[in-house]
Amino acid sequence: MVELLLIIHQNKKMQLTRNFSLSELIKSDTAIRLGISNNPNQDQIEKLKLLCENILQPVRDHFGRVTVTSCFRTAELCLKIGSSINSQHCKAEAVDFEVIGVANAEVSDWIHKTLDYDQLILEYWTPEEKNSGWVHCSYVEENPRKQYLRAFKEDGKTKYKPIIGTAI
Repeated sequence: MVELLLIIHQNKKMQLTRNFSLSELIKSDTAIRLGISNNPNQDQIEKLKLLCENILQPVRDHFGRVTVTSCFRTAELCLKIGSSINSQHCKAEAVDFEVIGVANAEVSDWIHKTLDYDQLILEYWTPEEKNSGWVHCSYVEENPRKQYLRAFKEDGKTKYKPIIGTAI
């Protein structure tokens, strides 16, 4: 048990790319508050590394500082927050983030035009408020869907609409 805790502690310090660490991608205030372990296994760590290399690091290199608001979630954490265990967050394939000072629509449009991704969702963004919402992006190596969507609330439910071209 002590050896396992030491491995988990060492993994949390792991740099996945130049600007992103494992600890930043698994941090969850909800998990901490509820005493839920949010530690990925080795396969999930590899997927998080791919997510950083193919999405987060290129965004950081182009726009500057990226703030990750949610990334990896264990199945237990997903259930506690009302998400699905089938979520790409649970599979270590998705990240929610913002770039401070840059409109989320601008960031998502750049990703759509520049990077390979699986699913890109401009979540709860409104044109009147450029910093509203956040960007959700997933990455898979094989058969990416290249879906570009906008999430919004209608009648109290989240709905998704494809974005054709750009959001702006």
